[in-house]
Amino acid sequence: MKNIHVIVATGEWNQDQLRYRRHRLAEFLQNEPDTEEVIWLCPTPYQREEYFAQLENGIKQWTVQDIFPQKIFRFGRYIDGFYKQKLKPFLAYLTNVKQSHKLYLWYTYPGFPLLANTLSWDKVIYDCSDLWASPISGKHSMVSQLRRKIIAKAEERIIHDANEIFCTSDYLHDQIEQKLGQKDASHVYTYENGVEFSLFTKQLKANDVLPKDFNGTVFGFIGGIKPKLDFQLIQKVARQKRNWLFLFVGPDGTKHDPDFQSLLNEQNVMWIGSVPPEEVPKYMNIIDIGIMPYKSSPYNEAVFPLKLFEFLAAGKPVIGVHLPSTKKYAKKGVYSYLETNDPQSFIREGKQLSQFMDQTQYMKDRIQLAKTKNWNNIFEQMIQHV
Repeated sequence: MKNIHVIVATGEWNQDQLRYRRHRLAEFLQNEPDTEEVIWLCPTPYQREEYFAQLENGIKQWTVQDIFPQKIFRFGRYIDGFYKQKLKPFLAYLTNVKQSHKLYLWYTYPGFPLLANTLSWDKVIYDCSDLWASPISGKHSMVSQLRRKIIAKAEERIIHDANEIFCTSDYLHDQIEQKLGQKDASHVYTYENGVEFSLFTKQLKANDVLPKDFNGTVFGFIGGIKPKLDFQLIQKVARQKRNWLFLFVGPDGTKHDPDFQSLLNEQNVMWIGSVPPEEVPKYMNIIDIGIMPYKSSPYNEAVFPLKLFEFLAAGKPVIGVHLPSTKKYAKKGVYSYLETNDPQSFIREGKQLSQFMDQTQYMKDRIQLAKTKNWNNIFEQMIQHV
């Protein structure tokens, strides 16, 4: 019997042009010899003529419309009464194929928790990559408190229903063990995020991005630009180091955050918006030092950033701020880790990495570390438990 894998995802496949862990997981499962099909089950704020579509990569996408398109109504993704009826055609489809296939349900966020109990799944897996109930900005309000309670309740149901649980950081692992209480936690594992190693070792560069007369050090952030980033820290550094250029590549998910807008007013700060995922390595290659400047918050305490091993695979040194899951990878000339938003500390680490960034031995160390974190190796280990 062949396998059908259902991936419960946060949004449509091409949403914001970013590739997350769940995208790589879906593609890995799609390429497994015993896979019949992979279904990307996701919410959408908008009405679709067809809720079912086949993507170019062969993965099937099944959308479930939110109550209303406004962001405030996304709570319906976690409460059974708001999506139960909309899942009926999907469940009818799976019921039809159940007799001739094995069915695996992969939660990559705590949406549609009722699904785990509506079919006789061969296995239910929770791949936990974020502290979902915590606000990404670190700010709290009455609305965020209500949202936290709704999401936490949905996640707790999934945690107790899951046969296997994978976490991207030790912090998330500990949180899930606490939620399991007295229940055995031997089915909970930590597998950090990885890298498409061969993709990021290519030497092609993006053209006509940097100012023609600039010959200083380029510090770069690539990915979704969100409120979890410490824009004030980078602005303070940029004002003190005019011979450093700060390049941001990725979609603006801050909703016009005033701190991000203020940062963009600095003469040595650039933002070029989204680029196609396959173009990302070209932008890595025009950066000298990668940066991951996160704020101090419970959400970021749980994060294991996707970009760490991508920067390293491209041979670039990295500075990370307030990302405790990465502290164990700190190494001279490879990765500098800071637990402070003090601009002088950032400048000190930046100066040190500038001295080492092109030295052959340090470049080898970066690439060698990244090579041990290839996505396929990680997923092959995970699938052994499934």
